[in-house]
Amino acid sequence: MRDDDFRRSDNIDDRRDGGGGGFGGGGGFGRGGLGIGTILVLGLVGYAFGIDPRILIGGAEILTGGGSAPSYQTDNRPSKTGAPTDDMGKMISGVLGEIDDRWSEIFRASGQSYSGPRIVLFRNATNGGRCGMAQSAMGPFYCPPDKQIFLDTSFFKQVETRFHGCSGSACRFTAAYIIAHEAGHHIQNLLGILPKVTRLQQQADSKAEANALQVKVELQADCLSGVWVNREEKKRPGFLEPGDIDAALTTATAIGDDTLQRQATGHVVPDSFTHGSAAQRKRWFMTGYQQGTVQSCNTFAADSL
Repeated sequence: MRDDDFRRSDNIDDRRDGGGGGFGGGGGFGRGGLGIGTILVLGLVGYAFGIDPRILIGGAEILTGGGSAPSYQTDNRPSKTGAPTDDMGKMISGVLGEIDDRWSEIFRASGQSYSGPRIVLFRNATNGGRCGMAQSAMGPFYCPPDKQIFLDTSFFKQVETRFHGCSGSACRFTAAYIIAHEAGHHIQNLLGILPKVTRLQQQADSKAEANALQVKVELQADCLSGVWVNREEKKRPGFLEPGDIDAALTTATAIGDDTLQRQATGHVVPDSFTHGSAAQRKRWFMTGYQQGTVQSCNTFAADSL
């Protein structure tokens, strides 16, 4: 992904205490660490991600890992506002700037106003505002009440090394895909979709029914991330490099509920899905990427996912 000419957004709260490292040898990301999200599945030992249906109003996309207990940072670390200057921070700032610009154009074309999300960069743990404590074990997540995306940048290394979702320079685009997915939840929030789904989940007769609604939320966010890529490619021809789309599809496969459950338990329980299968995630990202419209992302009206 060529992001050297991206508009750098300063709508960032950097709590990483001295910068977030950079892109290491072989295209790796920063230090070790999917909201696109994560979810705890049947006592999963390992990693998975998603918005927990019970706390959709918090928008938390839970990433949990077995082994040692998570470490926590105190909330008195210095906070810097504005566009970061390290390589990782500049990439995130640029992606956010382009996301805001493209979605502003889309909203304006339909007679609506758009206000973008704020990204909070942190390490280990930080105050998540009205969504409680933000922890690195939760993975990237969007907090609807505060309209903020929380991101421990070390998470991207896990996408490469643990999920095997990308390799080399294509990991930059995978990071952009993940951020665009979280921004997709912001779009859903602005359009009133998240509050509506929360009410429907509260009225659901079973956990399986609530999970099915969550899958549609997540697949729609995947589709909306594809819409951004479509619009960005039209605005900046050549920003995508060979292998970028393949990397996004590989990541989508690696974080499909069926893939994660099969790796963790050896079997798949569709009723427990909260993000969708690998095939579904790939399909909806490509739907948004190929069609480039919000209308194409109506997972709630689809005959099949």
